[in-house]
Amino acid sequence: MATLRAKAEQQPALEGRRILVCRPEPEASRLAEAFRRAGASVKVMPMMVREPLPETPEQRTILQELDNFSHIIAVSPYAARRLLDEIDQWWPQLPTGIQWYGVGAGTAAVFRDYGLKARMPATGWTSEALLALASLQRLDGEKVLLARGEHGRELIRQTLTQRGAQITTLPLYRRSLPYYSAKQVQSAFADFCPDVVIALSGETLNNLVALGARHQAPLPPALIVVPAQRVAEQARTLGFRSPLVPASLNDDDLVAHVASCLSQEAGDNG
Repeated sequence: MATLRAKAEQQPALEGRRILVCRPEPEASRLAEAFRRAGASVKVMPMMVREPLPETPEQRTILQELDNFSHIIAVSPYAARRLLDEIDQWWPQLPTGIQWYGVGAGTAAVFRDYGLKARMPATGWTSEALLALASLQRLDGEKVLLARGEHGRELIRQTLTQRGAQITTLPLYRRSLPYYSAKQVQSAFADFCPDVVIALSGETLNNLVALGARHQAPLPPALIVVPAQRVAEQARTLGFRSPLVPASLNDDDLVAHVASCLSQEAGDNG
């Protein structure tokens, strides 16, 4: 990983390259800055906005009975932050005996910054990687709380239910595609003409393609970066020839992997 970062810092592959970042904020601007430091020209166009859901009586009951759960899982750093914000309103001191989980390193880091010992997959950041953890294999009658958005991560819920868990989902936010005018889409797709598109979820990818279709502005044949092989297959189905699945979603590692891929592509064409 250090070698990849060193290559990215040399900037040969990203100087003058155009990167379209479609992550939600604030992650989008943070990643854009990392690409700019490596010499790239970057446009930020989030394909998703997240809006906290209003508190409900059901949510209050779940949070007040937090000590009944043996396992608490957050599906993203945003879900973890929202969960901790809500917990703070009801628990000045967290109950003991709970095992905390993050789907990936970024999510686990939010819990750890809060002083919690969070478990995460040894490698990867997908639902499948989380479900491979030994402590989630047999859950006969154990109560599991899944903190997530209004929809999504059904594989975790379904699989843990099959393994005997009593699973409760806690929707904390909703996701939606922000409004973009035809002129904005034209500017980002055709005028900017990105060499690389960063779309780190299946929903982001779908929103990106739907937006282009709505305004009759298909994306140029850019390299698209996706978070997992499952989304890579989705990208191929949508017409992207060579989706890239990086080995890490850390900002600097993403930059390094993109730089390495573009450098190799340039070498193959040269």
